[in-house]
Amino acid sequence: MLPRPHLLLLLGLFLWRPELTGANLAPSAADSLVWGPGLEPNIVLPARFFFIQAVDSSGKNLTTSPGEKTFQVKIVSPSEQFPRIWIQVLDRRDGSFLVRYRMYASYTDVHIHVLLQDKDVAKSPFILTGPVYHEGCDCPQPDGLVWQNHMHCPQSYVQIDQDLSHFTDVDPDRNAQEIPQRFGQRQSLCHYTIKDNKVYVKTHGEHVGFRIFMDAILLSLTRKVKLPDVEFFVNLGDWPLEKRKPTQKLHPIFSWCGSNLTRDIVMPTYDLTESVLETMGRVSLDMMSVQANTGPPWAEKNATAFWRGRDSRQERLELVKLSRAHPNTIDAAFTNFFFFKHDESLYGPLVKHVSFFDFFKYKYQINIDGTVAAYRLPYLLAGDSVVLKQDSGYYEHFYNQLAPWEHYIPVRADLQDLLEKIQWAKEHDHEAKKIALTGQQFARKHLMGDNILCYYFTLFQEYAGLQVTGPKIREGMELVEQPSDDLFPCSCLRTQVKDEL
Repeated sequence: MLPRPHLLLLLGLFLWRPELTGANLAPSAADSLVWGPGLEPNIVLPARFFFIQAVDSSGKNLTTSPGEKTFQVKIVSPSEQFPRIWIQVLDRRDGSFLVRYRMYASYTDVHIHVLLQDKDVAKSPFILTGPVYHEGCDCPQPDGLVWQNHMHCPQSYVQIDQDLSHFTDVDPDRNAQEIPQRFGQRQSLCHYTIKDNKVYVKTHGEHVGFRIFMDAILLSLTRKVKLPDVEFFVNLGDWPLEKRKPTQKLHPIFSWCGSNLTRDIVMPTYDLTESVLETMGRVSLDMMSVQANTGPPWAEKNATAFWRGRDSRQERLELVKLSRAHPNTIDAAFTNFFFFKHDESLYGPLVKHVSFFDFFKYKYQINIDGTVAAYRLPYLLAGDSVVLKQDSGYYEHFYNQLAPWEHYIPVRADLQDLLEKIQWAKEHDHEAKKIALTGQQFARKHLMGDNILCYYFTLFQEYAGLQVTGPKIREGMELVEQPSDDLFPCSCLRTQVKDEL
């Protein structure tokens, strides 16, 4: 008779099945999870989205990809034989998938089938009882509170509360006179009035091309929800404008970036805003596409700190010189020179642009200010590399929710400790990976399209509540027209129901 250890080993050879090992877990259709805003008919987004978490038959979440074609998604409408809906299933390579779809017409009902080897996953099919409106449909929810409830908007935003705390009230008549006089000659501004859910605008200054981003988000919002009557000024430049102290008479200026030395009211950046509106449209870099392009697994990433960009700040020059002195630690180079003289002996040759997705071949991402805050931070956080963020007096609308050593590794403004922080990350690989994951989870939760729309609506609602006189359509303002959709017009069936809550 075999000794007991040998008997157990022999028994194990018969019982061991490779499909049950961690590297070969197979997802279960019944146990996998499906959830997200794209399964709710009243959440209208440019590109709707939801998530799939692969779960095995024992109830364990898969933490690596089971294969990018594991799940199939079909979206149909009983009322339309060939619905115009574009679907993408994005493998996040952590056992979960992001499914996004863009509707080009509205439908009475939508059925979403999530399949695994022709078996329905979780509670599939998911029935969206309509009408289900598409992004281009001008059909606003008449009650803002109902819309916020449908969207699951947060009760408040700390940044909005902080920005508006400088204003006990807002006088649209006074601002209409004083702000153009103070800023209109030297700065580029848009003066907006939203009245009866129509958008009116007058521009001030020479360089007003960036108004297209503000026009677009306002038109998108007013198609979805009735905005309060509100009148405000938007700064189209990079730098925040209101430099007066809180004890002085402040003018409310909406900007895409804030600073510790100014009192501007901060909105999501035009870059992030456009990426929301144009997801599955004319942009390729957005908060969803990044999640499917995060590079190789952590252990296989290049253990070098990476940066590419232009010469829009002195510290960027210092970073590239530091890289040339320590090429095995930092890979930093300029793709363009505009602000400073290009001295190749100091900064090396210009290099070709690198696809943003290729950034994530590197384990450490350096985020350093440009003219103002570097607007790439949301996308860097959404990857699975760890961000080394320069201390900065500039901020975006979400910075106050970030914590150093939790969501990113902090670096001094003068970069004097950058090499030290990179070395720390190399010596504390587990901790660095955890920071990267926490930053990624933050981006997935707080910087997606539904939250961006909520932020804008909440900002306009709270600001409108401070007005002491009614907003007016001022002399020189023009109506910003909604784009026409003659090919796929929609019928708006909303009613003035107040009790949907």
